Amino acid sequence: MTSSYERIKSECKKKNQLWEDPDFPAVQTSVFYHQTPPFTFQWKRPQEIMAQPVFINDSSTHFDITPGKMGDRWLVSCLGVLYLSKGLFYRVVPADQSFESPYFGVFRFRLWWCGEWVEVLVDDRLPTINGKLAFLQAQNTNSFWPGLLEKAYAKLHGSYEALKYGTLLDGLADLTGGITESIPIRAENVPIRPAIMYSLLDTTSIVTCTVNSSTNTAQIRNQLEKLPSGVCVGSNYRLCSLDKAETLMGDSVQLVRLRDPMSLGNFGNGGGYNGDWSPLSNSWERVSVQERDRLLGQLDAGDFWMSFADLTQIFTHLECVHLDSDTARDEPSLSDKSRKWLMRMYQGAWRKGVTAGGCRNNPDSFHINPQLQLFLNEKEDVIISLNQHSVMEPKVIGFTLYNLSTVQSKISECLPKSFFKKHKSLQNSQYTNSRQISQRCCLDAGRYLIMATTFEPMEESAFSVRVLGITIRLSLLETQTMLLLDPFPSLNASQKIQADLSGSGTAQYEPVFLQLADDHKTINCYDLQELLEACLPNDYIKSCASLDVCRQVVCLMDKTNRGRITFNDFKVFMVNLKSWQGVFKIHTKEKSGILRAERLRDALYDVGFQLSTEILSILVLRYMRRDGTLRLGDYVSAILHLTMAFEIFKVKDLNQDGVIKLGLAEWIKSALMC
Repeated sequence: MTSSYERIKSECKKKNQLWEDPDFPAVQTSVFYHQTPPFTFQWKRPQEIMAQPVFINDSSTHFDITPGKMGDRWLVSCLGVLYLSKGLFYRVVPADQSFESPYFGVFRFRLWWCGEWVEVLVDDRLPTINGKLAFLQAQNTNSFWPGLLEKAYAKLHGSYEALKYGTLLDGLADLTGGITESIPIRAENVPIRPAIMYSLLDTTSIVTCTVNSSTNTAQIRNQLEKLPSGVCVGSNYRLCSLDKAETLMGDSVQLVRLRDPMSLGNFGNGGGYNGDWSPLSNSWERVSVQERDRLLGQLDAGDFWMSFADLTQIFTHLECVHLDSDTARDEPSLSDKSRKWLMRMYQGAWRKGVTAGGCRNNPDSFHINPQLQLFLNEKEDVIISLNQHSVMEPKVIGFTLYNLSTVQSKISECLPKSFFKKHKSLQNSQYTNSRQISQRCCLDAGRYLIMATTFEPMEESAFSVRVLGITIRLSLLETQTMLLLDPFPSLNASQKIQADLSGSGTAQYEPVFLQLADDHKTINCYDLQELLEACLPNDYIKSCASLDVCRQVVCLMDKTNRGRITFNDFKVFMVNLKSWQGVFKIHTKEKSGILRAERLRDALYDVGFQLSTEILSILVLRYMRRDGTLRLGDYVSAILHLTMAFEIFKVKDLNQDGVIKLGLAEWIKSALMC
């Protein structure tokens, strides 16, 4: 199958023209859609900006990207981390592209987006001001991959302006496909120790150290703020290794080797960190020449040593990118790690009335959220990450973890509302409108339940749940569709129904029925509608007198295929209608006569239907009104549809094995009857 990239190149070759991306045009609104900048952008191709542009300058060993007028240093820092990981870099930025002939003005990039790797195509028209690139650019080389990658990223977000509101952790996830985690270095409860760093470096994780400024982020967007130590605020320094320096006094100093992506040279250039154990520090006089040579021999370009004590005082956070074994396979710096993360992922969606139950503050609907069962074979740290796919209008999201190890029976179906009222949660994430929420959990071997939710119910979005561990399994709990009890019993099937008829009951309707009936004392759907209009007491229940409901009743109860029912059929319907109305009232708490769609599953369960999420989705799609609710008539119609569907299946399931075979004519007939 020909890719879009190859197809575009082929079309451009036939037309002898350069590609212009119709999905991300070279217009002002592709840059700013809310703000009106004080200048107008001119879109130019690289050959119009400089004489000999290149896609990637392989001769350059240093990272020299500047943010330009957008001032988003977070994206520069993300690209710095990516650039230091060449295996990951060339997966995102395919190297087999250039401005040399054959050249068609189209470039491709790969980004992790909404739970999968996607290929993003852009043309090479870039926004400029006074003939110079407006945004991301290489400061000292003629490389154009930064500006083109930024354009591909802006295309996914809808505009360049949208990148102003991005975050470093989201960017690292999009560029690597990993799960990101921010760990405070000076946390009061669990301060960072060398053992923690050793553990992180032992896994397929990229570990960086950063200083998150406590000042207003907007104040430092357009400048590179440096601390007195020479460490740049907002830059991510790659954590490479730990070692101990044995001093001439016989003691040892814990050292940490970091790599500065913005460094322009080798050890000793004096342009970066200037504290203890820096290139010109007197600290090196404390060790022997042999020890000094041993430690300095470990340094590559951009590397420097720092004491662990200074690291904990200068840096504020460890920011990690955790990669599963498949993702990390192509990255040389991670290939020798002894502990490789195993990833399990579930992609789903929150849908109104079906799986959008909101957080634990909504006890009547929380249980309808997708329920994921997590299995651990041994005690270990796992990282749970929830990523929402609502990029333009993010929802407030989070997740809750329950321990199922105390539940004795095997769990294969969705847990009911009662479970969450009786059991306390084990852990709860924060709820924010971030694209990604991640949390590390230390869990014993056993079973756990992950409930990923929006904060408010009835909010829709696709999402992904990813879990990283060493010995984990993840599965979705799903309810099996079945009929638990007869939702439409005949008059002789229940003593309760007989008791209902002992009083005045439905006998009061007989005179009106006979007035509408034919010579055989039967009525059709139109007569039934007129009868219900006359008999039903108020507007609340009169919604059941719609012509569609009447047609369903006749279709379900008519055994003669004449489209007519008897008074006895009518009595059965009325008695069951009263029963359904009682169930309906139980689930309409806020306002009488109105059922919120997220309670439909439980309301149908109480009359005998246990439904899978897939079937419930179809019912909600069919019956839910604009305001996310159903009326009694909608509820009754859903019961009648389901009753007919189960009856048809029961009749045709001759072997009683849960499988039927239908020809085209039978299928169409059955579908129309339901």
